[in-house]
Amino acid sequence: QVQLVESGGGLAQAGGSLRLSCAASGRTFSNYAVGWFRQAPGEERDFVAAISWIGGRAYYADSVKGRFTISRDNAKNAVDLQMNSLKPEDTAVYYCAVATTEHCIHYGCYRSHEYAYWGEGTQVTVSP
Repeated sequence: QVQLVESGGGLAQAGGSLRLSCAASGRTFSNYAVGWFRQAPGEERDFVAAISWIGGRAYYADSVKGRFTISRDNAKNAVDLQMNSLKPEDTAVYYCAVATTEHCIHYGCYRSHEYAYWGEGTQVTVSP
């Protein structure tokens, strides 16, 4: 069992930045792929970014490419999501998740059903 805790959410103005962090309790992120997803009110949960374990391959949704960066911080045992040039449409609850399949570990995954463990989420609100 892996417990994930997101932090760093809050309120930002359009054009601003926030940095989200996902920490795992009880173990490290070794041999896990990690993804970030988001869900706005009344919407489905959407893929945002993911990073594989092997090679640290990073993948992004088109809507955030060039603005968001996912990275591993092994010293903190965390996976961070740096969000720059924020837009009001980035407003959502952001979730981190862990995938344990060989495919995801090697290549990263972008589909929510491939992730086995989820955090509780952190709210990000971007004002115009």
